[in-house]
Amino acid sequence: MPDSHTLLAIAVMALVTYATRLAGYVALRDRTPSPRLAAVLQAVPGCVLLAVIAPAFATGQLADLLALGITLLAASRAPMLPTVLIGVAAAGLLRHLL
Repeated sequence: MPDSHTLLAIAVMALVTYATRLAGYVALRDRTPSPRLAAVLQAVPGCVLLAVIAPAFATGQLADLLALGITLLAASRAPMLPTVLIGVAAAGLLRHLL
């Protein structure tokens, strides 16, 4: 069972995440976003995900770098869900083999 500090940290992170999402809705509630802003807002989740996982690829491990290359290739040709599945499978398989 996690200690109280861990549970408190998780709760605070969840609240901050929810607050930032809510703030975006409140800030844009009476506005129609321009096509440029709409494109930026659609790209934000991918950018956040990349910022979270990018440090793992800075280790220089061959399996991770090859999996990254396979995932980038899949991303250039497939929608998001198949790309994620291909990336996870490639990372798992390559880590097992290498």
